[in-house]
Amino acid sequence: MKKAAIILNPYAGNKQLVDNIDDVVKKIEEAYGEVILHKTKDEGDGGRFLAEIADDVDLIIGAGGDGTIHELVNALCPLENRPTFAILPGGTCNDFSRAIGMDQDPFKAVDQILENRIEKLDVGHCSTNYFLNFWGIGLITQVSANIDSQVKDRFGRLSYYLSTAQTVKNYESFHLEIDSPDFTYSGDASMLIVGNGPFTGGIRAFFPDTDIQDGKFDILIVKEPSLRLIWDAVQSKLLNTTPANEDLLYYKTSSLSVTATPDQLIDCDGERNARTPATLENLKNYLSVIVGQFPV
Repeated sequence: MKKAAIILNPYAGNKQLVDNIDDVVKKIEEAYGEVILHKTKDEGDGGRFLAEIADDVDLIIGAGGDGTIHELVNALCPLENRPTFAILPGGTCNDFSRAIGMDQDPFKAVDQILENRIEKLDVGHCSTNYFLNFWGIGLITQVSANIDSQVKDRFGRLSYYLSTAQTVKNYESFHLEIDSPDFTYSGDASMLIVGNGPFTGGIRAFFPDTDIQDGKFDILIVKEPSLRLIWDAVQSKLLNTTPANEDLLYYKTSSLSVTATPDQLIDCDGERNARTPATLENLKNYLSVIVGQFPV
């Protein structure tokens, strides 16, 4: 009989998942002979549990927001034998679950998981960290760091854009150096985003045409700290047009090395625990994931 494990962050989002988790378990039991439920308590708890049980289960379901999924993926990706992964979205933005077409209603997402449609998807790797959505420095890092938790709880995804408007006022550019097989860059920048998935902050903005199975990152360089430039970047991608602005640069590549002066704090799928310099690699078709309406 197949075995599944659900790793649940009971504090994620509006707690809809935790309040109805017994019903979720019963649904998963329709397809799996045994379902293990683990509720996290402390940071790192889910990753440690995953590492302990990975060899004994066929499916691991991450139930929570982007932070929960990031922790679980970073425990799963280093393993030699990786069980299939699935996501029950339960956070504020749920970026990667959107990228793979999972319904944002967790109970409809359960039905998608039971359909067992599996795809091999790309994963980004930088130093000891893996990422599904994005890696970034500059404004994107400061915006995330400046979000007030109470504002986030109240306004959800809108809090990211409120923070952007506040942060850009006093932000200063840095010197950026990029070397890759497909392009090089040397000059001032206010933001660098390396995208694996198409969603950032819950919207499909900077990289709407991203293919998370092609082994390539999407690269955005914003030269000046300007709301107008950021809006131009969002608008051009939403309209699938090339931005008519020399201060916005787009590239695709499978790997790159990044240095910055002064060195910059890195935002890796919302986690900020490292600084530049850094080397990034796209691990093509690295993780087996149950998807919904995919490709999105």
